Amino acid sequence: MKILKEEVELHCSANKLWEILSDVGRYDWVPSIEDITLSDDCRSFEMKGIGKITEKILKCDEQEMILQYSAIETPVPIEHHLATMQVFPISEQECSLSWITEISPDVFSTGIHQGMLTSIEGIKKVI
Repeated sequence: MKILKEEVELHCSANKLWEILSDVGRYDWVPSIEDITLSDDCRSFEMKGIGKITEKILKCDEQEMILQYSAIETPVPIEHHLATMQVFPISEQECSLSWITEISPDVFSTGIHQGMLTSIEGIKKVI
């Protein structure tokens, strides 16, 4: 299993970033998604170049500002996927994002990591 980790400081309040991430139906910060469908604790979407993905939202904790989700249906044979995003305040107008993803098999780690980096750039554009 591969563990991918990205930490980035952003020029917005922790509350503003959490507002974006905690809205699990929001996708304007993920460039390769055009629509998300929510059903109970799952979100489904088509990802350009990849196909249909369904993720189960495992945790969306407002107090700790943690979003945790797992890909449960994918077009490729993923054995394990667990992503955890957490927002930390630095000051009133700055925060940091920690995004850790566990992925197995390792062969999918490059694509997942690239998706994380692209999405972080998308976050920067919407804040």
